[in-house]
Amino acid sequence: MSWTEVLDPGTLDFGKAGGRITVVTQDAATGAVLMVAQADREALERTLATGEMHYTSRTRGLWHKGATSGNRQRVVSLTTDCDRDAVLARVRPMGPTCHAGPMSCFGAVALHADAVADLDGTVDARAEALEDGASYTRRLLADRNLRVKKLGEETAELVLACADGDARRACEEAADVIYHLLVALHGAGGDWRQVQRILAARAARAPGA
Repeated sequence: MSWTEVLDPGTLDFGKAGGRITVVTQDAATGAVLMVAQADREALERTLATGEMHYTSRTRGLWHKGATSGNRQRVVSLTTDCDRDAVLARVRPMGPTCHAGPMSCFGAVALHADAVADLDGTVDARAEALEDGASYTRRLLADRNLRVKKLGEETAELVLACADGDARRACEEAADVIYHLLVALHGAGGDWRQVQRILAARAARAPGA
C-alpha cells in the first residue's frame, strides 16, 4: 500500500481526550465527509497495519469499520492536524458509512462535492463488488471490447449532437460519454483522480492557458 503520510502514533497527542484522538473520515474520491469518530493508539496502529480504518467506540472498544457489514474503509492517506490531536483519514469506502444506510453519517448534504468524482467512486465500488456480476458496470469492466465499443458509440453520438447544435441532447450524450470514459479508465488501470492530477499539473505549468 502507498501512503501519502505514514503517521507515527508516538508523535500524536492522545492525552487531551482520555487517550483518544478525533478522526475525520473523508471519501478520497469525492471529498465528502463520511463520519467523525475517535481512535486510541491501538486503533491507529491497527489501521496502519491493515490499511483499513479502525476506531475506538465507548461501547465496542476496538472497532474495525465494516468487519461485520462488509462496508470497510480502505485508507488512502492519514494526515494529522497542526496540534497533532486529530487525524484526517482519506479513504475508499466499500459501502455506506452510516449504520442507517446513507453513504455519509451527515446525510446528503455532505455528498456530491464533485459529480464526476462521485461517479468515479461508484464505478470503483462496482469494480470491488465481485458479487454484483449482473450490473452493467461489471459487464463493461469484464469485457474490454464491449467497453471500448460503447465508449466509441457514445462519443459518436455526442459529436452528432454537437454538430446538430442540440444543446440538451449534447449534454445528455456528454454525461453518457463521461460514464463510459470512467469505466474505460478503470479497465485500463487508471481513474479520475489521476486525470485530475494531470490537469492540475498542466494548469500549474500554463496558468494563462
